[in-house]
Amino acid sequence: MREILPELLAVWERGGTAAMATVVKTWRSAPRPAGASMLVTDQEEAVGSVSGGCVEGALFDLGQEVLGDGQPRLETYGVSDGDAFAVGLTCGGILDVFVERVDRDSWPELPGIARSIEAEEPVAVATIVAGPHFVGRHLVVRKDHTEGSLGTGRLDDTVREDALGLLESGTTGFLHYGPEGERLGEGLEVFVQSFAPAPQMFVFGAIDFSAALVRVGKVLGFKVTVVDARPVFATPKRFPEADEVVVDWPHRWLSSQQVDARTVIAVLTHDPKFDVPALKQALQTPAGYIGAMGSRRTHEDRLVRLKEAGLTDDELARIHSPIGLDLGARTPEETAISIAAEIIQARWGGTGQKLASTEGPIHPGAPR
Repeated sequence: MREILPELLAVWERGGTAAMATVVKTWRSAPRPAGASMLVTDQEEAVGSVSGGCVEGALFDLGQEVLGDGQPRLETYGVSDGDAFAVGLTCGGILDVFVERVDRDSWPELPGIARSIEAEEPVAVATIVAGPHFVGRHLVVRKDHTEGSLGTGRLDDTVREDALGLLESGTTGFLHYGPEGERLGEGLEVFVQSFAPAPQMFVFGAIDFSAALVRVGKVLGFKVTVVDARPVFATPKRFPEADEVVVDWPHRWLSSQQVDARTVIAVLTHDPKFDVPALKQALQTPAGYIGAMGSRRTHEDRLVRLKEAGLTDDELARIHSPIGLDLGARTPEETAISIAAEIIQARWGGTGQKLASTEGPIHPGAPR
């Protein structure tokens, strides 16, 4: 929804109607992730994309139908096991797409959702996309309250708890329940789209490699902070693309920050007086990726110092060092790409090999 939200809100504010098509589930090498949306307005405009062009024509026609009768649809597009659906995806992937009408009556919560997203306040939207009843109902979930209803108090309470878990990790997911919200039941399918603040990337060390990593981090959607205790180097002029540049000792600054499993910490100082305290503090956090620059010899010396500081082998195993994947990188920009590749691998899995030399599904965890 995020990418089509301005147009959707404009339709809502003028009292118009639109059909919103949202990818709610994917298999194999689907071209767009769950949450990707396309809008068909009452002025016959199409905004956004769910497949990069493969099924948009069919969804435009389906959107016109939904605009006409107001009935939501859950459609599958793709090719599976040799059987072709009405519209195919050239990539061989499969998409489940939920199409619903959006207007002031069906989505009274929309302006509040838009404000939360713009303010980077965590918010999740749970929608019943399939089941015996209440299809198309929404529940807006925030940390301290909910808006709307999925139909029953029990269902609202159950989905709220599960949606908060997804929101905490910034994950969009597909949940299954019994007709009345029973956790072990079947028949009711709920799509939860999470809108969490951008994940954080902390870059320690104000060097040229850091500047390159800042640029790549922004491309990947991170909120990037550069931290260095040397004021002559840690300046906004040297890091214009960083969201924040902080003059402080990295370990001291990190001790006051909120860190979650999506946080990336890249220690690029390769100076013991900076990186040992920084890594010791980083390893006390739940950060999803902790990397440290330096040669193998530098890292071996660093490990000795960290063990002397009381860290265990299990804790030290969390450090990615030498940092990055083996791409043969030489320049700061190439090194930043290798670090980014390792960050992606740490998040989603994968071998780091050339895809041409591997077999099975491209995306780790996808069904064959």
